[in-house]
Amino acid sequence: MDLKAESEDAEYKRPASIEVFASRSTLHGISHMFTYERMYVKRTLWILFFLISLGVLLVVCVDRVQFYFQYPHITKLDEVSASQIVFPAVTLCNLNSFRFSQVTRNDLYHAGELLALLNGRYEIRDPHLVEENVLQILKEKANFETYKPRPFNMREFYDRTGHEIKDMLLSCSYRGSECSTEDFKVCVIVNDNRCCI
Repeated sequence: MDLKAESEDAEYKRPASIEVFASRSTLHGISHMFTYERMYVKRTLWILFFLISLGVLLVVCVDRVQFYFQYPHITKLDEVSASQIVFPAVTLCNLNSFRFSQVTRNDLYHAGELLALLNGRYEIRDPHLVEENVLQILKEKANFETYKPRPFNMREFYDRTGHEIKDMLLSCSYRGSECSTEDFKVCVIVNDNRCCI
């Protein structure tokens, strides 16, 4: 009885044949290479195509690894001489798109939520994050109890509250000549669209 049980255990532990593995595998083509069928031409073609594909893959991988370790670089330099160069485009960006000191009560009424200063109920947004001196000014400007709003123009708002080039430009020199604020023009960039005056 023990002998029979041991022989059954030995059969049970024996690994599955390659045909069983290939029929259950999701590797493309392996089920055609190792099959129970006796069509030798079909199996030979599948094995041949598999080996060719594997060879091409290895050749490409070896080629790319060798190319990587060559550290190739390309330096292309075009030199053009110009007698007169146009003044370059310079963009000065400020994280604060407006000057708080120039914001009026009317601006706050119409664009306070857009500027993230007020919420939808015209209340100061996150007052605990605002500096004390700014909070006092904001409280005065955000008092709309008896306020009658006037028309609002966003273009006029940006022109009036935006940063002035004369306040930001400390010195300017181009090709040995002095330049000033008159050499610059104001552009507004909104959503990657540029509008220059």
